[in-house]
Amino acid sequence: MHQRRTAGGYSNNNNYYSNGNGNNSHFNNNGNNNMNRRNNPYDPERGLSASDMNANIMEQQNNDRIDQLSDQVALLKGLTIDIGNEVREQNSLLDQMGDGFASTGDLLAGSLKKIGTMLQSGGAKHMLYMVGFIVAVFVLLYMLMKIGK
Repeated sequence: MHQRRTAGGYSNNNNYYSNGNGNNSHFNNNGNNNMNRRNNPYDPERGLSASDMNANIMEQQNNDRIDQLSDQVALLKGLTIDIGNEVREQNSLLDQMGDGFASTGDLLAGSLKKIGTMLQSGGAKHMLYMVGFIVAVFVLLYMLMKIGK
C-alpha cells in the first residue's frame, strides 16, 4: 500500500487509487478529487499547483520591480523639475547680466563721446589732466591688487 500524507499524519486508505466506487483505476476521472497529478495539477492537500505558485512568485517579483521602477521614475521626475527650475533661474540671471552689460556699454560709449568732445575743445592742458588721471587710477588698482595678496 502507498501511504499519503493528510492533515493529521499518514493515512493508509486506498482512496488515492480508488475512484470511490470500489474500482481501483489509477487513471479514472469519475468524481475523484485526488487524481493523477498529470491529469489534474491541483492537489487540495498542498494548496496551489507548482505552476500556480511559480506564476504567483513571478507576479510578485514583477510587482516589486514595477514598484522600484515607479520610485525611480518619480525620483527622475523630481530631478527633471529641479533642473527645469534651475535653468529658468540661470536664464533670468543671464538676461539681467546682458542688460547690465548693455547699460555699461552705453555708459562707456557716452563717456568716450564726452571725452572726445572735451579733447577737441580743451587742448593740451586737458589731455595732460586726463593722462594723469588714468595713470593715478592704474597705480591705485595696482596697490589694491598688491594688498589683496
